[in-house]
Amino acid sequence: MSILIDKNSKIITQGITGATGLYHAQGCRDYCDTQMVGGVTPGKGGTKIDGFPIFNTVTEAVEQTGANVSIIYVPPIASADAIMEAVDAGVELVICITEGVPVLDMVKVKKYMEGKKTRLIGPNCPGIITPGQSKIGIMPGYIHKPGPVGVVSRSGTLTYEAVWQLTSRNIGQTTCIGIGGDPVNGTSHLDALKMFEADPETKAVIMIGEIGGDAEEKAAEYVRDHMTKPVAAFIAGATAPAGKRMGHAGAIISGGKGDAASKKIFLRECGISVADSPAEMAEALLKIWQP
Repeated sequence: MSILIDKNSKIITQGITGATGLYHAQGCRDYCDTQMVGGVTPGKGGTKIDGFPIFNTVTEAVEQTGANVSIIYVPPIASADAIMEAVDAGVELVICITEGVPVLDMVKVKKYMEGKKTRLIGPNCPGIITPGQSKIGIMPGYIHKPGPVGVVSRSGTLTYEAVWQLTSRNIGQTTCIGIGGDPVNGTSHLDALKMFEADPETKAVIMIGEIGGDAEEKAAEYVRDHMTKPVAAFIAGATAPAGKRMGHAGAIISGGKGDAASKKIFLRECGISVADSPAEMAEALLKIWQP
């Protein structure tokens, strides 16, 4: 089993006629024949690019392909509209890869999505993969392996690092989700942990967080109070100076809160095995769980 996507997921690409959108749509299609069923670019409907049919709107694409997932590569200024168009079309899962989406735009998107059935992953994220079944994003598919560990992360690169540490130890993954590092995003660590807890094939979880905000602390409270599966974690940004914005828009320490040290202490108090180095994420999990 998996969470959110599997081999039956049908995906459209918003922004497929751009170089980035096309490149990654091709890469996803090449991974286990992921069902990349078309793309959306206003004004280019009725054409094709590398075999992908193009539609003018998301609604047209959904009606004609049966797509239930959309992945977005449009420029930051247009991303909010692209997300809301997918929501209006009834797409179940929207994944926004775009980096640099204005925070105020995302505030409007969050408000707009209230009460809607669509789930958003991102923006500023690598996407989601269920190894051996479906890849929707920019991650290197070959490092993944089907298995029992769920991975959720604010950092794309550290997602790959955790996955490779697991795969190199012959430990596969159920689903790996890059939720993005922006301060206002869709799916949170807490959301992902709840889904992994409910998934019978996920036996353990690696959670990768960063400095800034309190998303990791909220997730840790859920682990402490409700989760039956072992969780290991890493918090990036231990050496970051207070007040300095890092590569991720949400990774900033303010008012003495949200620093790595305090997050790590709290996570450990909640029963999570915390790695002090990104090189030790798999080992942190293996201290509390054996496959």
